[in-house]
Parts: sequence; structure tokens; C-alpha cells
Amino acid sequence: MSKQSLIFFVILSFLVVSSLYFVPLLLHKEDVGRAVQLFYYNPKADKDETGNILCSQNGLQSVERKIENSTMPIEDTINLLLKGELTEAEKKQGLMTEYPLPGLELKSTELKNGLLTLTFSDTENKTGGGSCRVGILWFQIEATAKQFPEVSSVRFLPEELFQP
Repeated sequence: MSKQSLIFFVILSFLVVSSLYFVPLLLHKEDVGRAVQLFYYNPKADKDETGNILCSQNGLQSVERKIENSTMPIEDTINLLLKGELTEAEKKQGLMTEYPLPGLELKSTELKNGLLTLTFSDTENKTGGGSCRVGILWFQIEATAKQFPEVSSVRFLPEELFQP
């Protein structure tokens, strides 16, 4: 075998072996992202023995969603919750939410020693209302945030948000 034939054979072998490794990687569309839980309210799951709605955390139920991998998964997850996108099947199961609230926007998140501080802008004052309503709005965000092991408590700013 001549030197040129040997070089050609080595290059061809390299290309064949490389294609066996790289082509499947290029063609395989791996599902990227991270599964998270969003907590929505189901009043049917939150009643006392006489059928009264309790407006408690007992009515929270989680649904799984995917977020893209990022350096800010807590913020991404809260923003996804605030979109309030329930499927028809989830609605038929009794889940509900008042999100999205017009004018409500998550401005920043800060996590320090387990305390997650969420700063919002509520330009249309939609986070107020009756104690049942604001409690459920609060519980949804708090439960969604606390799924992250690094979050032990949640604080809302400004403090006037989610007040009856």
C-alpha cells in the first residue's frame, strides 16, 4: 500500500468513526430543561366537613411544567406560575388560578440564608382583596418557591402586596 493510500485510509477511517459518534448527537434532539412544580388552587380539595371552603393551603395542588435550564430557576418558575396557564384537563380537575393579574410583575428575587425575597410591581393594585383571595394568591407563590430546597421562607415586597 502506498503512503498516499495509507493516509487516505486513515482519514477515511477517522471520518467514519467520527460520524458514528457525532451524527447521532446532532440528530438526537434531547429534551433539555428542568421539571418544576407550579401550585394552583382546587377549592374542592379545601372544604371542611360541612362543605365550607377553608381558603387554606390544603387546596393547593401541583402541576408539572418544564423550564429551560438557566441560572435563575426560582425566578423562571415564579414567572411561569404568574402566567396562570392551566390546561383544559387541569381546569376540569378543579384547578383554578387568578393569575395572570394585570399589572403584576416580578421585578427581582434575592435568596439569602434560606430567605427568598420576591419584589413585585403591582401597577393596577390587583393583589389586594378579601382574605381568602389574597391568601390563596400568596400560598400559590410561596408553595411554588419552597419546592426549591434552598428556600425555607418567602418574603414579599412591597409588604402592602397580598393584603386583605
